Amino acid sequence: MKTLGWIGCFALLMTGCGPEHPKPLTAQDIVDRAIEASGGERYTTSQIAFDFRDYHYEMKPSGQGRILKRSHEVDSGKVTDILQGKRFQRLLNGSPVKVPDSMAIKYSNSINSVHYFAYLPYGLNDPAVNKELLGEAHIGEQSYYKMRITFDRHGGGKDYKDVYIYWFNKKTFVPDYLAYLYHVDGGGLRFRKAYNERQVGGIRFVDYKNYQADTLLPPVSLDSLYQAGKLELLSDIRLRNISVNPGSYN
Repeated sequence: MKTLGWIGCFALLMTGCGPEHPKPLTAQDIVDRAIEASGGERYTTSQIAFDFRDYHYEMKPSGQGRILKRSHEVDSGKVTDILQGKRFQRLLNGSPVKVPDSMAIKYSNSINSVHYFAYLPYGLNDPAVNKELLGEAHIGEQSYYKMRITFDRHGGGKDYKDVYIYWFNKKTFVPDYLAYLYHVDGGGLRFRKAYNERQVGGIRFVDYKNYQADTLLPPVSLDSLYQAGKLELLSDIRLRNISVNPGSYN
């Protein structure tokens, strides 16, 4: 009886001390890990510059928010566009140039868009971002967390109605694929595959194979169309001459 009692107590202790099942990750957990794996606080303490197509882009954090720049050469000299918050300014050879409000909005959206994609997944914790974990998915042999991103009208910008889908690698947590439904210029669907991943100054940068769909389907289904070979390769999005200068801009 003593032996049986000891065995029963031991079994009870083993049951009570067994390994705890980890709590399922939330959408917020996944985004936090993705940002940390891609650069973390370096996004907020580094000055970043790169070339994309015919333009040179710069991002400098400041105490009043990020300063985004875009510059290029024209016949009359150097044009520099500066965006800080909602304030847009254009300079020609260092002197201010008056820009109609409609064009200022167009230029601001273009600058924001390029910088947004260059620093993904940084930005997915902005206050206007809504995250919804859709479950898990497979692309090829790799497993992913599949997440829908939408935006509040207040603070979500002109394109707040756009819908994004992200596929976060379950091993690395970085987004290997993304898709989005946009409404400007007639609207459309895009699916992007990240490639050429590299670290510059501790921050992850990628290029993208940019695909389009022939029909307006929910963006959540584009991974299936991609694997079936039913998406058309539209463009190759490459960042060149990337530089990251660490510092403190508090």
